[in-house]
Amino acid sequence: MAKLTIKPMKQPDKIINYWKKEKFVVTCIVIFGLTFNSATILGPIYQGKLIDSIISGYDLRSVVILAITFIALISIIQLMRYFKRFYIRRFANSTSATMRLMIYNNIMHKSIEKLDEENMGDLMTRAISDVDLCVEGMRKFTTEIFDTGVLMASYFISMLVYDLKITILSCLFIPVAMMLAEKLKKIIYKYTIAYRSKSSYVASITYDTIENAMLYRANGMEDQNLVKYNIELEDLQNKAIKSNILENSMQPIYNVIAMLGIITVIYLGATNVINGGWTVGNFSTYLIMFAAIATKASKAANLFNSVQKSQISWKRIKPYLSLYQSKNTTTNIHMDNTKISVNNFSFCYPEGKENILKNISFEGNQGEIIGVTGSIASGKSTLGLSLLGLYPYIGSIKIDDKELNTYSEYERSHMISYLGHNPQLLTDSIYNNITLGNGKDISSVLKDVCFDTDLSSMPLGESTLVGNSGTRLSGGQQSRISLARTLINKSKIIVLDDPFSAVDMKTEQEIIKNIKNNYQNSLIILISHRLTIFSEINQIIYLHKDKTVDYGSHSELIKSSEVYKSIFNLQSTGGDTYEK
Repeated sequence: MAKLTIKPMKQPDKIINYWKKEKFVVTCIVIFGLTFNSATILGPIYQGKLIDSIISGYDLRSVVILAITFIALISIIQLMRYFKRFYIRRFANSTSATMRLMIYNNIMHKSIEKLDEENMGDLMTRAISDVDLCVEGMRKFTTEIFDTGVLMASYFISMLVYDLKITILSCLFIPVAMMLAEKLKKIIYKYTIAYRSKSSYVASITYDTIENAMLYRANGMEDQNLVKYNIELEDLQNKAIKSNILENSMQPIYNVIAMLGIITVIYLGATNVINGGWTVGNFSTYLIMFAAIATKASKAANLFNSVQKSQISWKRIKPYLSLYQSKNTTTNIHMDNTKISVNNFSFCYPEGKENILKNISFEGNQGEIIGVTGSIASGKSTLGLSLLGLYPYIGSIKIDDKELNTYSEYERSHMISYLGHNPQLLTDSIYNNITLGNGKDISSVLKDVCFDTDLSSMPLGESTLVGNSGTRLSGGQQSRISLARTLINKSKIIVLDDPFSAVDMKTEQEIIKNIKNNYQNSLIILISHRLTIFSEINQIIYLHKDKTVDYGSHSELIKSSEVYKSIFNLQSTGGDTYEK
């Protein structure tokens, strides 16, 4: 498979640099663009000569030579046009890929707190349709520089050679069409901004509907959502009409205004023919040239509006364009003798006003399992997330005597594995969901999470598709596949947030036994509200709503914490929890 690479590029937030980056392609565009549009005028000139040769009664051999020359010129001109279009399309495709990859890279490396602030629909719109509109504007601009600018200049100069007076008088209306387009820019800009914003909002609603389709259907909200969605689509349609109508409907009007000079051409040109100043071929050539320049002028006027729209998309994607840089893949971590030391740790989310966790201190070593539990909304999941180093924190979290936030993102990702309390499955095979492309054998980890028996009953085995977000699997199967993904790399530290909520207690005990036996080189942080297995782990952190914390082994907390003791006793006698 070909690997997409991006050439080094200075200041990707400056649009001119995208042309500078593609120096060879742009050079070819310039060469073939100038050649094609400069030579295009030879077509009507030789057509006029051919007409005159027939009217004047030239011998057949001379007419045939002129006809062959005319056909050859047209063929060469069209060949130049092909190469010009080829390289312009190549420039557009390369630029689109460059922008998309930089936006993707920006999103993937954006800090979690910044990513949390993003609207998913707006991100999708910027990364897809805004890039398309921006690149389309760049393509049109590049094309029309030659197909309009150079061609109009070539035709205008040639027309001046034929007749100065007729050319000046007939072309007076062309600037009027362009001035009208210029005046409409502000209106189109306003309508386009409204349309792009609405498009992002509708994309967000669409994404939400797909993501939560089962929830809405289970609660009978299909009709209610359909009515709301239809209202938003109608509003989007109205904004789209306002945005596009001026740009697209004005093209014929620009053309009519620019073509008004045809009256002058026909009247004065015919007079020249009658008076003997022009031949019929000259008149035909001039008429073709004027029609071409007037048509190009109307397209140039329309181009102003297209570029205006692409500028809006450029402004929307500009903040997301950054240099593509490969991750630093060097590591300064040791896979053995793992130790974690947390001292006076406190945490609150960026928008929060008070700490969710406060003054937490504990230590752990390789081969241990540290249990984290507590009352509802006490910060159990927050503690697990904070141990990934994705958010800023107060106090100290040291791994192997080195502060967590001093490790690189790459080092942390290879040092710590994390399982959230909601399984996150791809619409892919079981194998790809567990390996995420690393190509490892999954047979042993499937046994560790007690999924080998489930897999044996599936005809496609590891190639079985899990469906959209795992919909083809039971809740327990989803959670165990996610657990297998977290365990497969046997990272130094493995953080598991409520991994057994959807499995029965017998399976839970079997998995814990496998983890204790097969992951002795890892330090396990187990977050759970189910305490039945906590008697088998090394130490426990019990979080209270008032931000106080109890520490100790299971036996110590049974003696020192009445709350812990009562919950454990209640769960121990409460019967089995069956897989969902």
